[in-house]
Amino acid sequence: MKRQNWLLIVAVVLLTALPLWLVPKPAAGPDGQPGTIFGGADGQAQQAISNIAPNYQPWFAPLLEPASNEIASLLFALQAAIGAGVIGYWLGAAVTRDRLKKEAERKAAEAAEDRRAD
Repeated sequence: MKRQNWLLIVAVVLLTALPLWLVPKPAAGPDGQPGTIFGGADGQAQQAISNIAPNYQPWFAPLLEPASNEIASLLFALQAAIGAGVIGYWLGAAVTRDRLKKEAERKAAEAAEDRRAD
């Protein structure tokens, strides 16, 4: 590829990824949780655990924390889309492989019948 193409690809990746981590985290919501606009089951589970066992300490901490819950939702949706693409590709390849195999078997059977007819 040309150098210009690589520079464009790098620019697109940087313009897509950098704002996700450079944007400051939103202010805490009314319940004290940061960025509760797009809160989901994780926040509710944390709240339930803190009600059941107030002294609970998590076993692990995230290596890289997104700037907000919106970005975490975006990354989760991206992960789901990539997974769906992989599964769709695999299914399409499997169906095509099966169709081509059956077609090859049919042609081989026709060729064998032609040889017998001669």
